[in-house]
Amino acid sequence: MTHHKRWLELFVSWIVAFTLTATTCVADSLHNSQLSVAFNPRNATYSIRAAGSEAAVLESRVGAEVDHRWAWSSDYPRHDEAESAFHDDLGSGRQDTITFSGRDDAPDLVCVLRLYNDLPYGTVEVKVVNHTSKAVSVQAIRDVDAVGSPRVNLGGPESADRVMLEGFTEDPTIKIGGLDQAPHGTYFGVTNGLIYNRQSRQSLLIAALTAARFMTALYLKAQEPPMGTATIESFTADSTGTTEAVLLRDHIDSQQQIDLSLPLEPQQELSSERVMFAAGPDYHSQLEAYGAAVRRLHHARISSAPPIGWWSWTAFYAKITQSEVLANAKWMAENLKPLGYDYCHVDEGYGYARGDYLRPNAAQFPDGMQSLGQKIKDMGLKFAVWTAPFEVSERAWVYQHHQDWLVHDAHGHPIRIDYGIHRDPLYVLDTTNPGAEEYLRHTYKVMAEDWGVSYIKLDFMDSSAIEGYYYRPHTTALEAQRLGLQIIRDAVGESVLLDKDGSAMLTPVGLVDEGRIAPDTGHSFSASRDADPNIAARYYMNGNLYISDPDAFNVSKQVAPEESWHQSRKPLTLDEAQVQIVLAAVAGGMYEIGDDMTKLPETPDRLALIKNPELLKMVELRRAAIPVDLMSFSAQDEMPSIYVLREDARQWMIAVFNWTEQPRSHTLEASELGLPKGHTYKASDVLNNDAPVTIGEAALEINGQAPHSVRLIKIIDNSVMPSVP
Repeated sequence: MTHHKRWLELFVSWIVAFTLTATTCVADSLHNSQLSVAFNPRNATYSIRAAGSEAAVLESRVGAEVDHRWAWSSDYPRHDEAESAFHDDLGSGRQDTITFSGRDDAPDLVCVLRLYNDLPYGTVEVKVVNHTSKAVSVQAIRDVDAVGSPRVNLGGPESADRVMLEGFTEDPTIKIGGLDQAPHGTYFGVTNGLIYNRQSRQSLLIAALTAARFMTALYLKAQEPPMGTATIESFTADSTGTTEAVLLRDHIDSQQQIDLSLPLEPQQELSSERVMFAAGPDYHSQLEAYGAAVRRLHHARISSAPPIGWWSWTAFYAKITQSEVLANAKWMAENLKPLGYDYCHVDEGYGYARGDYLRPNAAQFPDGMQSLGQKIKDMGLKFAVWTAPFEVSERAWVYQHHQDWLVHDAHGHPIRIDYGIHRDPLYVLDTTNPGAEEYLRHTYKVMAEDWGVSYIKLDFMDSSAIEGYYYRPHTTALEAQRLGLQIIRDAVGESVLLDKDGSAMLTPVGLVDEGRIAPDTGHSFSASRDADPNIAARYYMNGNLYISDPDAFNVSKQVAPEESWHQSRKPLTLDEAQVQIVLAAVAGGMYEIGDDMTKLPETPDRLALIKNPELLKMVELRRAAIPVDLMSFSAQDEMPSIYVLREDARQWMIAVFNWTEQPRSHTLEASELGLPKGHTYKASDVLNNDAPVTIGEAALEINGQAPHSVRLIKIIDNSVMPSVP
């Protein structure tokens, strides 16, 4: 062999090796004014940088769980990269498409990174493309799998990192805390996650823009070394099934549990949900940009006025009767209707069973709901009812006659998910079954057309969002829920308001008008304390995803010892009643009284709260107050405590809560409150007969605030002339 020929063979082999290990076309990183994102062919990862930062905030690989084995981008010998322009429903920009291929034993992975020209975020989407000759099954697709060191680099020590991961549904309370406070060492969340460094004040937001088929599950695992503070061991975001999230709330028999596994035939592909990423110094703007993107993508229904009125649940719970509804409706019509309270909402207790609402509970509602609705409307009020649309009790007609309309396990048995108020087992309606579809259509059409309802609450869609065997093969839980919601929307028409109660947060957007954002309230301070982190964390949803529903507020001295979850064994103090109603007002959405209103005249100071003109004015604005300390609250405050609502160019409302058992003081800087420098201000205490409050040019001082209380401060900018509202 000649020297020349030997050299030529070495050259060819080197070219082949280079082709198998490198990209065929290396694109420059994508840039906009706030972010850059780039693919690194050496380790098959993408990295995200905030503007002005040399270090990546996040370096991530992608992957997929196929046939119960993970395939990672770094496992593939070939990485083909192509940059191009794009235009979608959000705007225009540049995208980088990376194809990971070269394996005969696994499908290809395709990662699409997009960065918008005029928007402060980008997106990542991963596709599994089955180029093999046999079908495979896909359990999850991973959009984010942090591999850098540190895993998330926000420019400050990890000991200063604070984490907030969204919940699967509005309940339970969202945990906002440091790495050393991770429950059992791991933060688990759904749809979106925010990581904020209190020292650098930089943040990273990872958030699902879609939930068409999969739930986006986020995991942040913290690790505390033998010596030193906790660090982030791993941070991931997967498009997957709902099973884990549902099991955290409910107790499905392990023999009936179904984990998502979708077949992928040869030459077919399966895409993850679209996931947004944003990084930089303003986490409020990141959350608000995310909310605006969801509103635009899903054509959110946010134009109606927030319902204001009364609901029966925390007043009477399931023991509600026809006479109690009419007594409260009459009192509201005579005393509160001129103030805007006009919704009369009957909660659970009127129907025969869950999944059997058209048959009345004759013992408590002997005249039926059509007659009741007419009487309420004759008072000039709007009639509203509660339902759990996809739950079916063993007592219900559907279960008794059509178990084939239910979601089944691998053995063909209906999956039991929980127990109802009568301790009757509950199952899940299969919204892909034609018979079940017709049942849903008929039920809600009767409510809208015969009963004349103006508003319907849709509850327990979280418990019924289960993976299982549907009439339409390979339907996911969230797909089935969306199909069912579309049937209900079509049945009731455009004018009836639908409220997403217990439900995944993103899936119903565009089909419902209102959405619950906090756990159930009750006649206790602990109920308010449980609700606060969720109302704060979801402030950006109001007017973007839907009109926020913070649940009803309670101001009376009523107790409900039988409702053990909030241990309501002693009456709310007046301070605690003020906390409940102000917390509802700062949410900026629905505003419902949860007391037996006929007893309120016995306590004039509490009756005055529901008539307070400043609180009603806050609700009329339809805007959520901004929780300025959402991620920066002091350890002594324990949770977000300060909300700011700028009502107009001249007036602010500042709500300061004390969630602790000790007196608290705050110095609120003018810049934190959004007050212009160099102006003079007048401040008054709205809940204390408008008593003057001392305010300087630089700060507002709140001293010695009592435990379990709220201060609602109105600030007037004397430098701005009054104008017509």
